[in-house]
Amino acid sequence: MDNKDYIVRASLANDSVRAFAISSTHLVAEARERHRTLPVVTAALGRLLSAGAIMGSMMKGDKDIVTISLKGDGPAGYITVTADSHGHVKGFPGNPNVDIPRKYAGKLDVGAAVGRGLLTVSYDLGLKEPYSGQVEIQTGEVAEDLAYYFTVSEQLPSAVGLGVMVDTDSSVKHAGGFIVQLLPDAPEDVIELLEKKLANLEPVTTMMEQGMTPEEMLLHIFEGVDIEFTERHDVKFYCDCSKEKVKRALAAISDKDLQDIVNDDEDIEVKCYFCNTTYKFSIADIKDILSSRKID
Repeated sequence: MDNKDYIVRASLANDSVRAFAISSTHLVAEARERHRTLPVVTAALGRLLSAGAIMGSMMKGDKDIVTISLKGDGPAGYITVTADSHGHVKGFPGNPNVDIPRKYAGKLDVGAAVGRGLLTVSYDLGLKEPYSGQVEIQTGEVAEDLAYYFTVSEQLPSAVGLGVMVDTDSSVKHAGGFIVQLLPDAPEDVIELLEKKLANLEPVTTMMEQGMTPEEMLLHIFEGVDIEFTERHDVKFYCDCSKEKVKRALAAISDKDLQDIVNDDEDIEVKCYFCNTTYKFSIADIKDILSSRKID
């Protein structure tokens, strides 16, 4: 297995179709370890991380950010993923400890864990306000929900395949996926051909179990169709949090709340939602924040 996760981008049928595929086993494994997720949440979060990484690669600006949130009524609660255009992706689940019966042997019931609710996609492209789109969750299985989002909210008919294979010891054996999008000038015969190919396609994890790379996945999906690979770049789980950033967040708290912490005379811990890193602040640290505010 390649020791790096990566995304490939391809163009098909005279640039009328664009396709992306990702190998994301390592970044999903890191997310599982950081958040200590049980298998069904590992699968849900992993699928969204894979999709988020691909959607990040669709953006062009150095500082562009995409945030995808699933807020369902299932026991997993909300799942949020953020990615940039440089292959950095991070995410967290509302409840990492969901344990529900499998659909059948070997099939985690992600849809039941997520439930029904809203899928929200927000693009921060450096404008005054982020652009956001929102659709109702269709199945909770993530791939189908994102395909519905692209088709309805962005008017880009899309096929999305996402998979996470969790091993018997709860570790991540395989993770990856693809997104295929029909551009406005896609000819009817190409659309029909792709529909037939995608209708009979095996799951992403089956392809990965057979040893397919992202390139080989797309070549397999589009066998017989001219395909040109145009980009490849690495992806990884990456969080840009730091103690200094958390300190700035604490500095936004009211004087009264900070003074209450000082009065309690106990050090505090602040945890980053995205990567689960814990930052410790002593009473002296809190006093410094208060003092600097008075000096200002």
